[in-house]
Amino acid sequence: MPRTPDFHLPLWVALIVALGAGPLLDAAFPDKDIWPLAFLGIGLYLVTFLGRRVGGAFLVGFVGGLSFFLVHVQWTSLYLGALPWVALATLEALFFALGAVAITLAYRWVPRVWPTTLGRTLLLPVVVAGLWTAREYASGHWPYGGFSWGRVAESQSQSPFAPLVAWFGISGLSFLMVGITALVIQLAIEKPVLRSTRFLIGATTIVAILAIPAWPAQSAGTSTVAAVQGNSKAGYFEKRQYGDLTDAQVLATYDGVPTSKKVDMIVWPEGASDRDPTRDPYGTYVFNTITKAYHAPLVSGVITQKGKKLFNSSVVWSGGKVTAQYDKVHLVPFGEYVPDRSFWRPFAPSLIDLIARDYTIGTRGNVLDVGKIKAGISICFDIVDDALTTNMVKGGAQIILAQTNNADFGRTDENTQQLAIARLRAIESSRPSSTSRRSAPAPSSPPRAPPCSRSPPISRASC
Repeated sequence: MPRTPDFHLPLWVALIVALGAGPLLDAAFPDKDIWPLAFLGIGLYLVTFLGRRVGGAFLVGFVGGLSFFLVHVQWTSLYLGALPWVALATLEALFFALGAVAITLAYRWVPRVWPTTLGRTLLLPVVVAGLWTAREYASGHWPYGGFSWGRVAESQSQSPFAPLVAWFGISGLSFLMVGITALVIQLAIEKPVLRSTRFLIGATTIVAILAIPAWPAQSAGTSTVAAVQGNSKAGYFEKRQYGDLTDAQVLATYDGVPTSKKVDMIVWPEGASDRDPTRDPYGTYVFNTITKAYHAPLVSGVITQKGKKLFNSSVVWSGGKVTAQYDKVHLVPFGEYVPDRSFWRPFAPSLIDLIARDYTIGTRGNVLDVGKIKAGISICFDIVDDALTTNMVKGGAQIILAQTNNADFGRTDENTQQLAIARLRAIESSRPSSTSRRSAPAPSSPPRAPPCSRSPPISRASC
């Protein structure tokens, strides 16, 4: 019976390696976007888990998770300070530490269950990849809907691995990335395997995965989308007057889209209009004027109200009325509402009280008829929710409109990270994704509409 390879780093070395792996993994994501570093970062983490005891694995995993998330979500501190940033990073690091313990136990027990070279080089990487992906799934769903930011697959929007999400989804790509890395590590430490054989197996596996053809797609026609980004004081703490947000979208629309241009729809971002056209007569006038000027429906983010309930909504305005509406489903806890407010308020009353109103989770479908086009609507954080993307496709969406307000995060990495996720969603669903973002003001730059992210064209959108 071949001897199980005994490889482990001293604890102090493992802690240093884990501390450095975090920033390295983050550099694989936008805006640095050096995608190969994702595999190196994953590899460094896995090496630190090898041969650990449970306590050591938890400590190494926590340090490694903290070093990644403190860098990766630093943008959360822009307006609210260090407390929510550190709290979120710490929560995600705890999940990461639990995942590290599970992977460490897999490295210990799988070779005992299947004590062969084949078991260690075939089954073990599969189990390790499965546990890593399960940890990403758990942190992405719990608590309060979870936080799906920072999945390793989200670093690959510009890499040769990106087309694989059309076959396997974002979680599936994470699984493959970790599995490949775990296989390479295992081959490197397997003494019974010849060096030439190790290289051949590793190279063949990577080439075989990259050789998977792009998802076959057929064109269903072409649509033209005017995705408008108003240059307004849209941040949470910006001082503005009622109507400023709506005015900014109107100006950007007329400046960026000639009325002679034939468009199928005009798309404004999340929360683009602070005038609800169903309750504000001047808002009604504005929406009617835009749709008549361009002879096209307007899709706009609006805060709507039903009784005492507030919704972060996207409405389709056509013919002088709302013809379809989607209310955001994946609300951001401690951003758009405070879950268990009475419990959390004593910990940080000044921060909790900043969120004066709680939005209500929507129950409407996220596929809307916009003229003759079926559009899947994704409002900001909705874009990370796998189930909502699946619902769009099942609902017959021909295009995904990713409406978001990035003003609360200024010009931080949050903007580029979210755009990368939108690109992956476009590839995953084989639908074009038009991203309309409301950003912080930039006096040196004129208002402009961001480019569409395109996938293999079932329907093609042009901005």
